[in-house]
Amino acid sequence: MATTPQSPQRIARLVPLTDVLAWIDANVRTVAPREAGIADALGRTLAQEIRIAHAMPAQAICLRDGFALQSDWTSDASSYAPAPLPQAPLRVGAGDALPPGADCVAALDDVAIRGERAEALAVVAPGDGILPAGGDAAADQSLLNAGRRLRASDVALLCAATISRVIIRAPCIRVVRAGGADDIIASAAQMMAAAIVAEGGTISGEDGALASALQDNDADAVIAIGGTGAGRNDASVTALAGAGQVAFHGIGLRPGETAAIGVANAKPVLVVPGRIDAALACWLMLGQRVFARLAGRDVNDVAAPVTLTRKITSTIGIADVVLLKRSGSEVEPLASGYWPVRALAQADSYCVVAPESEGFPAGAIVSARALP
Repeated sequence: MATTPQSPQRIARLVPLTDVLAWIDANVRTVAPREAGIADALGRTLAQEIRIAHAMPAQAICLRDGFALQSDWTSDASSYAPAPLPQAPLRVGAGDALPPGADCVAALDDVAIRGERAEALAVVAPGDGILPAGGDAAADQSLLNAGRRLRASDVALLCAATISRVIIRAPCIRVVRAGGADDIIASAAQMMAAAIVAEGGTISGEDGALASALQDNDADAVIAIGGTGAGRNDASVTALAGAGQVAFHGIGLRPGETAAIGVANAKPVLVVPGRIDAALACWLMLGQRVFARLAGRDVNDVAAPVTLTRKITSTIGIADVVLLKRSGSEVEPLASGYWPVRALAQADSYCVVAPESEGFPAGAIVSARALP
């Protein structure tokens, strides 16, 4: 524990980020699944694997407009030596069922029709221009795995497979301004709510007071903004201690050192500093992990290797989140520790300096992740 019972707002020491992440993995449970129509499931996390009940397509179909015929009729055909066809080919359109006896679809320009005479002007291989039965998916084949976040293309596939309802998880998060009503905290709260919705979650109820938010039975978790320090009016951590349990207060994360995490009303509670930069860093390193565990999916950790144009200096024992601006395969470090508004406006990605590292020299390869 990083706090004392006598003074929950005072930080005794900074807890290593790895300890906090391990606590999240051990204590945050997935939310109950629910059924939803696929239109409402976009962006949500699948709670059950989706399997195809029948082959797609059920029979071979044409993939292009053209002429359905037998491929061996076109052997050695060319525009200079057309091959007469033994019978008139059937004109077909993309999506039509392949007629019996045909094994390919020739392009419109590869067949010449002259009165009752038809000629192939090019060789057409077996299977050209068609999709065989089961070519999209075989019967009882797995289509989408549990834990996957549904993309727009996934929804289109489900429509094509005539699947109209799925089982999803969509964590409902209460976001509350706990450090006052100033514009900075309000902006941080709006940013947090937008990030949650972008991850496929929903927002519970009104902003309100922290004490009532901690008792919100409709929320799966609470994220409170502000009041994490030891200032005269800071009381967020004290409120969490009174309503439940503070697991950690004071984390080896910069920006965001005064963040706290714990449990109240049997749900995880993340309390982050009221500064926009610190709130964002806490979301990137802690909030996204809490959300992923609630949703029952892996943390989105898509990173690209890039080259630093300038060195990054960090403090041993602190996980340093550094703002970056990409230019091709290179990145310029913009800010660490405190992120000025101008740096946030220019940044498009970030990297993390591990607690055991003093930073990176210019020219080093780092892993850049996109900002939300």
